[in-house]
Amino acid sequence: MYSTLLFLHSLGRWAVLCGLLYGMGRAYRGWRGHLPFTTHDNTTRHTVATVAHVQLMLGYALYITSPLLRDFHLRDAVHEPGTLFFGLQHVAAMTVAIIVLTVGSALAKRQSTSPTKFRTMALWFTAALLLILLAIPWPFSPLASRPYFRLPH
Repeated sequence: MYSTLLFLHSLGRWAVLCGLLYGMGRAYRGWRGHLPFTTHDNTTRHTVATVAHVQLMLGYALYITSPLLRDFHLRDAVHEPGTLFFGLQHVAAMTVAIIVLTVGSALAKRQSTSPTKFRTMALWFTAALLLILLAIPWPFSPLASRPYFRLPH
């Protein structure tokens, strides 16, 4: 089960990143170009938030089943950067990022004009993306290095 969750979470990372980039592209294009907020834009907004929520739930399931965190104690993890990263920093930053994304999506949905819908979506999605990029365990990360993609064993 752990291997499957790890694979799905690894795959989900790219779905969230691609979705956010696409949503931000549409938002900035619409905002700068004074375009109407279409049904496609609204579907994009909603889909990006939904994919991010699914990814967060997969992450929580992985957190619960991870052998790395089985005996996680903050006082001990301070001395082990990888354990501290996955046991606290990664999960906290990703949770905050998805909250930011969700708030932005909800606020954009409730705006009354196209420019304010696009601006809200662009700014909040950008903030969420920055948090996500900081919290991903990239192969070059000094906090916790992981490959770009994990295959199931």
